[in-house]
Amino acid sequence: MPHSLRLLSAWRAIAFAAAFAFALGGCGLFPEVKDETASWSADRLYSTAHDAMMQGNYTRAIKLFEQLEARFPYGRYAQQAILESAFANWRAGETASAVAQADRFIRTYPNHPNVDYAYYLKGLVHFREDQGILGYVYELDLAERDPKEMRASYAAFKELTARFPDSQYYQDSVARMRYLVNAMATYEVNVANYYFRRGAFVAAANRAQGALVNFPETPANERALDILRNSYRNLNLTQLSDDTDKILAKTFPESRFVTGESDRPWWNFWSRDRGYGVQATGQLADSPWWKFWD
Repeated sequence: MPHSLRLLSAWRAIAFAAAFAFALGGCGLFPEVKDETASWSADRLYSTAHDAMMQGNYTRAIKLFEQLEARFPYGRYAQQAILESAFANWRAGETASAVAQADRFIRTYPNHPNVDYAYYLKGLVHFREDQGILGYVYELDLAERDPKEMRASYAAFKELTARFPDSQYYQDSVARMRYLVNAMATYEVNVANYYFRRGAFVAAANRAQGALVNFPETPANERALDILRNSYRNLNLTQLSDDTDKILAKTFPESRFVTGESDRPWWNFWSRDRGYGVQATGQLADSPWWKFWD
């Protein structure tokens, strides 16, 4: 074997031996990461996680709640950990995890005294209170948006109010349901208006009529009747247009769509009219955030 090849083989052997030795002793080169909570009791894990959550350190709280469930899967601390982990995930913006935790609590502990809170929290997560419900009803190109979050929120609150009429969250849930109905009605009318402005009068009439049928006695009905009347007029359906005009005048006699008067003074040309439906009247009453752990 040529000298150069023997030298190359020797270097390869040395390199292999060094790598093998490094692998054997590698774990000793780095300090072992110790878990400070390894010896903690369930009570200490819960109290520390709860304190972190109350201080707004949701990431730490979620991690500690997970450790609590893993080490102490039974008992009241584990049950409470699921609920508070759901809350912490919601406040951390992890909405999918929050809903999953709430659903897991409902499935696992259907008769728990705090199961009403799990339904309430689901409603809040879908309500998306941090962004405001108007985010769903006051955007452009609304015809391409699906208000599924509003429906999911309404469903959670509806189940809570049906199953737990004595719940401390009952009144707030009713207020939010009323607001959501108004918001969903406004969404439908906005979609109808979207079609109307683009000359799709059949689609506009259908959506306006749907809003009237599915969400009766909501403020958005005022604008829905106006769109329906004008859509019929543009479709040369004179009798239907006149009938709708009469209904609008009788139902909303002081409406700007009847009187022709704008809600803003003539000189204030840069501002918008008051809007309709939830945009004009949808105010959610102030309500406390009940601390279910008290």
